[in-house]
Formats: sequence, structure tokens, C-alpha cells
Amino acid sequence: MTPSTASPSQAEQPEQTGGWVPTRALGRAVLLTGLLLIAGVLLGRVDLVVLAAPFAIGTAYALRRRPAAVPQVRIATAEGNLVEGGELAGRITVGNPDSVDYDLAVVRSRTSPWLRVDRVTIAGVAVAAAAPEAGRSIADRPLVTAVPAGEVVDVDLSGTARRWGRHSLGPAGTQASAALGLLVSPPVVTEAIQVSTYPVTDPFDAVEAMPRAAGLVGAHHSRRPGEGGELAGVRVFAPGDRLRRIDWRVSLRARQLHVAATLSDRDAEVVVLLDVLAEAGRSGGVGGTASVLDTTVRAAAAIAEHYLHRGDRVSMVEYGPAGRRLRPATGRRQFLTVLEWLLDVHPQSSPHELYDSVLGSQMLSSDALVVVLTPLLDERSAQMLARLAWSGRFVVAVDTLPIDLTPPRDRGWAEAAHRLWRLDRDTMVRQLREHGVPVVRWAGAGSLDEVLRDVARLATAPRAGAR
Repeated sequence: MTPSTASPSQAEQPEQTGGWVPTRALGRAVLLTGLLLIAGVLLGRVDLVVLAAPFAIGTAYALRRRPAAVPQVRIATAEGNLVEGGELAGRITVGNPDSVDYDLAVVRSRTSPWLRVDRVTIAGVAVAAAAPEAGRSIADRPLVTAVPAGEVVDVDLSGTARRWGRHSLGPAGTQASAALGLLVSPPVVTEAIQVSTYPVTDPFDAVEAMPRAAGLVGAHHSRRPGEGGELAGVRVFAPGDRLRRIDWRVSLRARQLHVAATLSDRDAEVVVLLDVLAEAGRSGGVGGTASVLDTTVRAAAAIAEHYLHRGDRVSMVEYGPAGRRLRPATGRRQFLTVLEWLLDVHPQSSPHELYDSVLGSQMLSSDALVVVLTPLLDERSAQMLARLAWSGRFVVAVDTLPIDLTPPRDRGWAEAAHRLWRLDRDTMVRQLREHGVPVVRWAGAGSLDEVLRDVARLATAPRAGAR
């Protein structure tokens, strides 16, 4: 990473009011010189005075030029969006604004556990380091470098972003030493910066079947006649029909103008509802085990990317105490907005009923397809799904509970309680299906194909009692 590619995401240290202070080495040199001189004078021994001369001359020589300005430190990251498993590139810059060289500067930084720094380069030279201990980054260790007068030294950090979210890089601090180690600067600390890491989107695809398309333009075939590419039949010419729609073969046989009727192509609205009432499982980052929240966020990103790429309108709703929501929109800008919105998702427990405050009347379009990402760990989540189905919404429940979730082995009744809980949860899933809520486990591409076909078939089927 070169200075020209430095990101605006950077932090500098606050103003320092303290100055350079003497070290213990200076105190020992002064003390030893004074004791030798006093002893030589009192005892009348010239050899003690001669022995003290090198210490006095060396100390005076080292202090002939004393630094006045404290070192400067700044931390920054490279430009571009960071995705789970992507390469992390950070830089800590240590500057010497003084006219006196710094003998050495000790640099140390804190990093989030999800930002693994495994390579450090100082002034273009790779620093050899042993493999870091579990949960510890190389950047957490002290790094030492010399800083000449009026120059800066770059400490480049390279590694991997292991999990989605907003992670802290820093704070970073430095402390310099000058005058042959006789003077030391006060610690200079810069604030941490936030590194936004987007969730990785697994390859996802779904059938074109949608329960109802409500927009004016789009990629889905609606049931309404209009300008589109899907043939709906042939009918008699009427005022307002375009001449290019005339079917001349049928018109010559019937001796009356007929036109080809088509169905309009319309977009659909997809509402991705994230259940954040509970968290289960342990997150191992990208390539490791996935918790409920990991599966929920990654699945939401994949579903949003798929439907936004097809031109549909996608909105996000959080089923939790905060009730965050993202308005429906289309296009790449909406996808980037969705990714930023997902970075702030975190589990939130609440003792209150949340349906009316989060999913009250007129908050969801009646034509929207509601994809609910839920682990079904809270009874209120099942009640929310049932109420959405009863209100006439097109609902698809996606089970985000990890398959390999196991109870603790060190407790006697844990395994039996876990089996009972599993049976109770399976009963809940069957009851939801009986109420018309399809429940499918998230499995990446094609997870919702069969369910979407069933929902679209039910939406186009004639209702009971209709003539």
C-alpha cells in the first residue's frame, strides 16, 4: 500500500502537551558520575575522577542536541470494500517532526479478534515473526524501528478479515527514545478506526416464480395484460392497440383485425425480515462454523443481491426491539446500502411482544414476498409468522439454526433436555406448515425454488367460493 492509496479512514493522535523526560539510564549516569567525583575529591584520589570523566563526557555528548517535538502517529486502511476472507491492508505511520534522530520508536497496536494480522513490513522490510498464539495478532506485539529526523516510517499490516461487521483497527501508540536512550517521549496514542467488512454472499439463485408482481416494469410476468414478452392470446383489435401487434394470419381467416395480447412484465417487492431475538452457535469466521446470526446475515445478503440484480425492489426489516428497517429500492446502490445496513445487525432480546410495533398495519405491502430468516428459537417468532400468514401476506420462513448445534456434554440432563427441545421445535415447524407457512432450511443456491413455486401456485389459484 502506497501513500497515494491511503483511505480517508484514518486517525491521528490528539495534541500532546507533555515533553521529553529523562530515563533511568540518565539517572544512573548522573548518579554514578556524581558519586565518583565526590569520592575522588574527599579521598584525594585522581583515578576516581578520571574514571568519572567518560560518564560525564558521554552524557554531555548525548545531550548536546535534545529533541523538542513528540513523535506523530497515524493509522489508516487501504481503499475499497472489504469482504469476509479478503485481504486486510493497514498502515501505521510514525513521523519525526524534529531535527534530531530518534534512536528507536516502539509501535504497538490493538486489533479486533476478527482482523487477523499475520504479516508486518517496516519501511519495506518484512519482519519475521513466529505464528501468533490463538486469538492474538502480530500487530498486538511491540514493533521497534528507528526514525530519522524529519522523516516518517511506515509499518504495513497485512492479514485477513475473518468475519463480517464493523471491526476496530487500533488504537495505535508509539513511544520514542533519543539522546542515546537518555530521553524518552511521552506515549502518543491515536484513536482506532472502523474497518467495515461485508458478509460474503454465497451463490444463490431462485426461480422466476413470484406470488404477485405489483410494479410497472420488471422481469416477472404478471397476470395483468400489457406491454410485455409473454403471449397471453389473440383478441379482436380495439382502439389504442398498436399496429405491430396485429396478427395477420388470424385476421385474414376471421376477416376481422386481431392482435396478439401479451402480459406485462412487472417488478416485485421482496421484504427480507431478520429475526434477531436470539443467537445460537459459535461463530468461527469465514470458513469456520456459522452461528445463527452469521447464517442470517449472509443469507440476507445473498437473497438481496439476487433479486436486486433482477430489477426487483428489496427492503430489509429487523424483528427486534430496535425495529430497524430499510426502505424498498432497486439497483446497485440499494445493494451497497443493504450491505452497510447488515453490518449493524446484532442479537437483541426483549420481554415484550414486538409484532404491532415492528410489523403493524400498513408497514408491509400486501403484494410483497416476505422472506423471514429465523432460527425459530423464540415462540414469538412462530406467532409472528402465523400472523403474517393470517393477514394474507406471502410468507416464506427460512430456518437459520445450525445443523451441528449440540448441547454441552458436561451436564447430566443437557442431552435429554436438548432432545425434548428438538421435538418441541419440530412440532412448532409442523404447526406453521399446517397454517400455510412454508419452512425451508437455508442451503444456498436453490434453497427457495420449490417453496417459491408453491407460493406462486397458491397465489394464482382461484379462491374458494369465487365464480
